[in-house]
Amino acid sequence: MKEFLLTDSDFKLIAEQVYDACGIVLAEHKREMVYSRLARRIRTLKLSSFNQYLDYLETHKEHEFSEFINAITTNLTSFFRESHHFTYLQSNVIPMLLIKNKQHKRVRIWSAGCSTGEEPYTIAMTLYKLFPSDWDIKILATDLDSNVLTKAAAGTYCAANVHGLEAQHLKRWFLKSKDAQLYKVKPELKQMIFFKRLNLLQDWPMKGPFDIIFCRNVVIYFDKQTKDTLFRRYHDLLAPGGYLFLGHSETIGKEHTEFKNLGRTMYQKVCYASSL
Repeated sequence: MKEFLLTDSDFKLIAEQVYDACGIVLAEHKREMVYSRLARRIRTLKLSSFNQYLDYLETHKEHEFSEFINAITTNLTSFFRESHHFTYLQSNVIPMLLIKNKQHKRVRIWSAGCSTGEEPYTIAMTLYKLFPSDWDIKILATDLDSNVLTKAAAGTYCAANVHGLEAQHLKRWFLKSKDAQLYKVKPELKQMIFFKRLNLLQDWPMKGPFDIIFCRNVVIYFDKQTKDTLFRRYHDLLAPGGYLFLGHSETIGKEHTEFKNLGRTMYQKVCYASSL
């Protein structure tokens, strides 16, 4: 017998609130995941059911709603995850940007759904030293979950988090604790990245353009209408010829002719010649 009662109507209301807030679709097969994650909040608040929790959420929305969304969203990530993206970034994208942006010497990258920071730090590791020192390189890293953003901005990881990183990366980019259990990202890498909380379904304060957008393992949770809207918004914010990287199980439909499919979930913004 379950510790807390989760009725069909409770689950439906939870799913509706999550979808309205951030576009994530919680189908029936996500019910156990929802139960396990929100049960922690119910215990913390010393409540006795999901119905009580939903009442609490309604009366304490200003504070609790962010905790509610933080509990639901998934934050699985690692350094150099889907490594072929960073290989392509180094061998194809960066050489192109060195030529394309040589006049203003400026590069802007967005890590949308950055979780605990491994992705933007990996991007920074890849870019560092490949551009001359007088170039202006900045990475915007955003996430809906305020808790993971706090960890990302701190840049401190346990030994398990950095397991699998090459020794040269650990030595070059991290300060190791005496007991080798904690690894802190060096300031020179952190200064390239700006962490901000952002709901992808709401207004975006940044105007762009971005040369590269990473949005990996994020749109998999959205329905098609929400995905299509996001892809159009990403297109509008990308510089001509800019790149969009998605997660391994995510694709842009063929109807989105504004993007060229480069293979392996990598896309490039198509630039159409204006007609006279």
